[in-house]
Amino acid sequence: MEASTRTLADDDCALNGGWTVVIPRRGRQRKRSNKVERLTETQEPWAPTDEQIDPSNEKALMQKMERSINKVESSQFYHSFRDQLQTPPVSEHLHKVLGSESKMQMVIYGIGSLESYEPPRLQLSLAILMKKDFKWIGEIEVFDPVLSATESRILKALNCSVLSVNEHGRRQVLKPTMFFMPHCEAELYNNLLQANWKLNLLGNMVLFGNSFETYKQVSEFNSPVLDSMGYILSARKFANEFKVKTISDDYFNAFHDSSWHFFSPNVETELQFMNY
Repeated sequence: MEASTRTLADDDCALNGGWTVVIPRRGRQRKRSNKVERLTETQEPWAPTDEQIDPSNEKALMQKMERSINKVESSQFYHSFRDQLQTPPVSEHLHKVLGSESKMQMVIYGIGSLESYEPPRLQLSLAILMKKDFKWIGEIEVFDPVLSATESRILKALNCSVLSVNEHGRRQVLKPTMFFMPHCEAELYNNLLQANWKLNLLGNMVLFGNSFETYKQVSEFNSPVLDSMGYILSARKFANEFKVKTISDDYFNAFHDSSWHFFSPNVETELQFMNY
């Protein structure tokens, strides 16, 4: 989930960490499939492609993560972020999703390369601090096909589990679940919404990721991207969105244009898919 410079259309995502509407990060680029093909994506077994682990690299990455966690924890950004979670209306929406459950699982998709870029380390640090400070956050699962064996080991050392399958974002939400996905591609959000396009599933979902309002604004000027955004744009009519303040430039790259999203469709007719 590398973040970006101050544009929405930077096409060099890996170098600048940008989130754009359709262009995947370098290292994960693939030929765009048509809509029918995307609908038939299934889970695929996954494991890091590299087999060798260098202990010195592992130690260096853990040190980077420790510094990152300490940096975020002491920041004004995190204090503001934590306050937002504890203050209505965000806290009310979180408790509504939790219902009678005591824990909400966290799923992190598209974290990016922890070894190569600071924004993914800041994003992971935020997730780890949330689990530390909020007892209602349960286990953390992480997946990105770019993760190395070293990164996977560090994630496990930080008490996160690494998925052994690529779900393509299509996990059905049968219990309260937070999806932590800042700066993922639009297609991944779209897949997640499509897999849960039912009244009894959408209410179990909390999404922290790119602003749907910004996607709406982009769609008005860039019609070719609409094929990967249909469910995002349709969900806006029953989504409650709360933007996150980055506070300082230190956290702009990792979290700019990020929002909390809660989904509250009341009747089946609200789930009528809109073609854009």
